[in-house]
Amino acid sequence: MKASPRHQQGLTFISLVFVLALIAFFVLLGLKIGPIYLNHSKVVSALAEIEKTPDIEEQSEAEIRASLDKRFNINYVDDVTQDDIKVTHYNDYLKVAIEYEVVRKIAGNLSVLVEFNDVIEVGKP
Repeated sequence: MKASPRHQQGLTFISLVFVLALIAFFVLLGLKIGPIYLNHSKVVSALAEIEKTPDIEEQSEAEIRASLDKRFNINYVDDVTQDDIKVTHYNDYLKVAIEYEVVRKIAGNLSVLVEFNDVIEVGKP
């Protein structure tokens, strides 16, 4: 026997709950991961500003770290510590590398790990 079309329309309640739960999970994931990438864009911006600074390769490592620290404080960047910043300084060559990772809890025992590695090089090696 053929079922009438009026009995085959729409979603069941269980499938609707499943679809809504899936949407809620991805919204939660976006709300947890979004600020991580926003902070990362501030780190990239601070590095770009350091790279544009005139005569940056003549500054000491302490001055470069202090400049980055000021920029991070102004922009409320919490994820980068001084241990994550590596400054390599030769004669007319400067390399600043920031390598850090961020772990955020999503729900229960589910966490997300995001790793970043940003480098600028100024001068001739």
